[in-house]
Amino acid sequence: MKIKIPFFLILCIVAFQAKAQYYFYNDEYYDNDLTFEAGISSGPMNCLTDIGGRKGKGAAGFKDLNLNTTKFAGGIYFGALYKHFLGFRLEGTRGMVQAYDSLLKGVKSTAAIGRYNRNLSFRSPITEVSLLTEFYPIAFYKNFDPELPPSSLSPYILGGVGYFHFNPQANLNGQWIDLRPLHTEGEGFAEYPNSKEYNLNQINLSYGFGLAYEISAKFDIKIEYVSRILFTDYLDDVHGRYIDPSVFSKYLSGTQLADALILSDRGRPDALPNENTNHPGGIRGDPNDNDSYFSVNIKVGYIIGRQKISGGNKRFRRQYSSPVRY
Repeated sequence: MKIKIPFFLILCIVAFQAKAQYYFYNDEYYDNDLTFEAGISSGPMNCLTDIGGRKGKGAAGFKDLNLNTTKFAGGIYFGALYKHFLGFRLEGTRGMVQAYDSLLKGVKSTAAIGRYNRNLSFRSPITEVSLLTEFYPIAFYKNFDPELPPSSLSPYILGGVGYFHFNPQANLNGQWIDLRPLHTEGEGFAEYPNSKEYNLNQINLSYGFGLAYEISAKFDIKIEYVSRILFTDYLDDVHGRYIDPSVFSKYLSGTQLADALILSDRGRPDALPNENTNHPGGIRGDPNDNDSYFSVNIKVGYIIGRQKISGGNKRFRRQYSSPVRY
């Protein structure tokens, strides 16, 4: 008996320490306070810029979104999740955005006709690396009330910072031409001191929301919306006003000069004078609102950090305890 009592106490201490380190996820797996996840992501990407849009006067936000310009993006990510409610994620994304004034053909409003006659278009590849924070409010609340029923669905909000590269281009005779080297609005020209050259590498701020669903102890799937706030209005190479085309020859030559003269002013030649602004000093874009882009992502993740329960522990688990799920 003297031997059995200390042995029993040792078993109790070991069991208590184990409980402090992890808890049961279900009948098959232990869970930990900190789990990790690696996965892939894919979904549609679109943008809001000075070009294209919908009928009527150009407006900020989704009122001016044209779904016909949607492209697809993909990415990979790695994240960590603490107690199912606070996550951090590093993600790389590759995609494309585009817009065309020509999509406004047939509109009736004067403002939209002006954009249609302007006849600008662009595409830009997007390469982005972002660091995001996720917050799961229901899981956060369940940390204070573990008696709440378990759920495999969990909504979340997210926000963070990103670093991205873009490169606006226009199609000329079947060839995609980089627009930044052409200085289409006189960026960096002495004659236009208020028109500054823009950087193709920028910081953005991300925000959004999503819904996560745990398929199993090892896999989950998420759908989320993420919008990027940009600090540039040159995602589409359009910002302010038309410049005097004769200035281009002072800074450019050869093919670049020819491309700049064509691509800086692509106004429709059959447009009425009052339905176009393609003259020096005329309005080419809206400098009051920066551009933006966004994506809707479907993510599939592999969860790292849950251990398989051994046979003996599994029988104990089924007899004496109930799942702790978020």
